[in-house]
Amino acid sequence: MFGAIPLLIVPFVLYNLGLLGIFGGGDDPWAIQMFSIRMMSGGVFSMTLGDLIVLIGLLLFFVEILKSTRTTSASIMDHLLSTFVFVAFLVEFLLVKGAAHSVFFILMVIALVDVLAGFSVSMRAASRDITMS
Repeated sequence: MFGAIPLLIVPFVLYNLGLLGIFGGGDDPWAIQMFSIRMMSGGVFSMTLGDLIVLIGLLLFFVEILKSTRTTSASIMDHLLSTFVFVAFLVEFLLVKGAAHSVFFILMVIALVDVLAGFSVSMRAASRDITMS
């Protein structure tokens, strides 16, 4: 049951929680610096909240690709729900002022690639299951 839930809904919800001010106020909550590390080269590596959400989205995207290789009836529902998540990203990107941000756009593109790759991988895996006599 829970295997059919698209994981990319997590960054979608996190982004919307950030728009509500859960992670801190200000004009751009995605620019909040989470941590910084001084490197041996002398440079400073820093990660913002927006970078962290994109990283979470990429990790969940990897899991979604692994899930798309299943050839069960739940995978069809997973692809359908992933398509709905992408449509939700697209509608919010077009209609909500706070979603007009590069972090949200990158998450939306990840959701689009998830939909396209999920269907492609599933069709490829399903064609291997069919045996011709």
